[in-house]
Amino acid sequence: MKTVGIIQARMGSKRLPGKVLKPIVGIPNLEHMMRRLSRCQTLNEIVIATSDQPQDDILSNFAKEHGYLSGRGSETDVLGRYYKVAKERQADHVVRLTADCPLIDPEVTDSVVREHLDAKSRDITSNCIKLSFPNGFDTEVLSFGCLQRLHRQTQDPPYREHVTNYIHDYPEQFIIGHIVSAENRSDLRLTLDTDEDYELIRQIYEALYPQNPDFGFREIYALLDRHPEMKQINAAVQQTKILKRQTTY
Repeated sequence: MKTVGIIQARMGSKRLPGKVLKPIVGIPNLEHMMRRLSRCQTLNEIVIATSDQPQDDILSNFAKEHGYLSGRGSETDVLGRYYKVAKERQADHVVRLTADCPLIDPEVTDSVVREHLDAKSRDITSNCIKLSFPNGFDTEVLSFGCLQRLHRQTQDPPYREHVTNYIHDYPEQFIIGHIVSAENRSDLRLTLDTDEDYELIRQIYEALYPQNPDFGFREIYALLDRHPEMKQINAAVQQTKILKRQTTY
């Protein structure tokens, strides 16, 4: 049984161009993600899935230079890109990840994957349908059969652009598992999409990374609870504009 983490990534963000490789404590955002996800015990492979557009050659080269697996596909048909990479890697299960989560926690991701695999018969297991985790810890696990079904039956551009939106809109058609945190911290915005997000994430890394590069959600929560003013840095960013946390990469 092969579980493949696929990180959708591209350089053309409208609100924060180049955010995928934007440096945080001198290390590119995507490198932070790869290092954190490499600590996951449930992922057999991690693949950077970027577009086939020339502006994303830099991401393909980044993967080669660092020895990471990568794949390329349509810029707007992200579902097709996922399916292509999953099929090439012969995945039995796919973990959908986005390249704007430099604080993603491997413990959280592992918990979602384990729950999905233990359930055996689920189409998808998600921690971002019923919101309780911070925006930035999002993890969704799909069986390859579910991904293939989506690829074959959903042709509308919004559902091709956003991999799991069809499931979110038509949950009655799928067997869905929900992971809910014991402590609801969905008020925290820890994703990288604006300058304000970048400033908050930069401050978190500068506070925690020097002492422990492998810091996790407990250290992040404690830091922000000690310094509530930090949470105000990106408080004005309208989370409601990012429906269901489905960002195009």
